[in-house]
Amino acid sequence: MSTLDEADRREYYRIDDVIALEITPLSAPEAASDEVLQDASPLFNLLSELHLSEFEAQHLLRQISERDRTISSYLKTLNKRIDLLSQVVAQTVLGKIGELQPVKLSEGGIEFRHAKACPAGSHLSIKMVLMPQALGLLLRAKVTHCDARDGHYEIGTEFEAITDAQRQLLARYILQKQAQARRLALEQNETGEEE
Repeated sequence: MSTLDEADRREYYRIDDVIALEITPLSAPEAASDEVLQDASPLFNLLSELHLSEFEAQHLLRQISERDRTISSYLKTLNKRIDLLSQVVAQTVLGKIGELQPVKLSEGGIEFRHAKACPAGSHLSIKMVLMPQALGLLLRAKVTHCDARDGHYEIGTEFEAITDAQRQLLARYILQKQAQARRLALEQNETGEEE
């Protein structure tokens, strides 16, 4: 069952990004299953759980911050240390997933280049690591289009059975990338005006 219609897909903001990506076709029983995808890699699962738990705890950190700034500062310092450790894990996982590659990413789906054709309507397991936060996500997707281009295929997908937490993590990541792109554009405009 499609989670998005054409109008919904247009609602999500798309960004161009470079991420680590691993694509695995799903069999018909796997695609029809309501079970959450599991990865065989303990490190990747750890990375995913780390970011989901951090996301779920953010409202608690805000509440603590309102009551006690010292404890809040200490917890933020611990979060930074955990983020550094997650980046170490991500570097290890990246070697197993593959090279970084350009994609178009939104909350609703992802478009990427692939060496093999994936027919429209087929289902995929998409493992990705979003950098530099080292956010690891394992998502199920349905292929919306597959176009041959210069020795490779441009494949568009829409995510299926994505949890609210996963969607919110993607949304936050995309907003951060947008803000970063705007800052960079402003800096370039300011530099160009000074010359």
